[in-house]
Amino acid sequence: MNDVVTPPERQAKMELYDGRMLAWSEWGPVDGLPVLFCSGAGMSGWLGFGASDLPGLGLKLIAIDRPGLGLSDAHPNKTLSSWVDDTREFIQVNDLHDVLAVGFSQGAPFAFALAGRNLVKAIAIVSGQDELAHPRVRPLLHPDVEGMIAAVQQDAVTFEQHFSQIATQEGLWQLIIGMSAQRDRALYESDTLGEAYHRALKEGFEQGAQGYARDLVNALGSWPVKLEDITVPVDLWYGGADTSTVHSPDFGVTLASRLANASHTIDPEEGGSILWTRSWDILAKLKSHVSIT
Repeated sequence: MNDVVTPPERQAKMELYDGRMLAWSEWGPVDGLPVLFCSGAGMSGWLGFGASDLPGLGLKLIAIDRPGLGLSDAHPNKTLSSWVDDTREFIQVNDLHDVLAVGFSQGAPFAFALAGRNLVKAIAIVSGQDELAHPRVRPLLHPDVEGMIAAVQQDAVTFEQHFSQIATQEGLWQLIIGMSAQRDRALYESDTLGEAYHRALKEGFEQGAQGYARDLVNALGSWPVKLEDITVPVDLWYGGADTSTVHSPDFGVTLASRLANASHTIDPEEGGSILWTRSWDILAKLKSHVSIT
C-alpha cells in the first residue's frame, strides 16, 4: 500500500484573467497526456492517485485546487459554470490538448461540467456523487441526504452560510470515515493514504469552510449541464461495497441510463476507494478513448 499515493511531483500557480490565483499539483511525465483530476469534497489537489501507473501509460495527472480550496483564491460567486470558465483558461494558458478528466466523489459534477462543455475528450466518474436532486434519483436517497437537498432547494444561501459556520476539516473526515465500509476505512486510515488524505483536507480548509460549503451547494443543487446531452465517453466506476450515502444510491445505474456514451463498471469486491485500488484499469480505459497519432 505504500505506493497507493505519493506527494505531488510538481506544484504551480497561475494568475487568471480576473486576477485570482489558480493552483494545482501534478504527477507523471511532464509531456504526458493531461488528465484533470476533480478531487473529493473539501480537498486541495494534494491527494492524487495512480502515480506509479502514470509513466507507463504516458499520462500526466493534474489536480487543480478548486477556488476557495488549497492555494486557489476564492471565486466571489463560484458555480459549476465558473469552474468550467476557469478550467478553460487553465487549458488554454498551459496549451493542453486531448485533455481527459477524472471526477472522484464530490468531484463528479465538476468533471461532468467539463464534459458538458466539451473541454475534455472523455471522463471517468469514480465513486461519483450522482445528481442527487434529479427526480429519478431523489426517491432512492437516505433521509439525511434528502433533507439536505430539500434545504438547498428551499434556501441555498442560508444552507451555505450555516455549513460555512459549522464545517471543519475534522468534521468532514469523521463524516467520510463514518459513511465508509470497513474495506474503505482500512485504506483511508492506513499510514500513507491517511496522511495524504488529512493533508488534502487541512489544505482544503486553510481559507475557512466557505470553499467547501459553496462546492456542496453547487453539487447538491440541480446541475447546469444536462447529462443526456453529453456526447463524450463517460466511464462509470463504482464499488459494490461502497456504503457512502452521498455517492450514487444505485451505483451509477440511473447515471448510465442518462448518458449517451457510457461504460459502467460495478466491482462487487471494491468499495468507494476503488480509485486507488483499481487506478491502472481506470486510467488505461480513460486513455483508450483518445487516438494518439
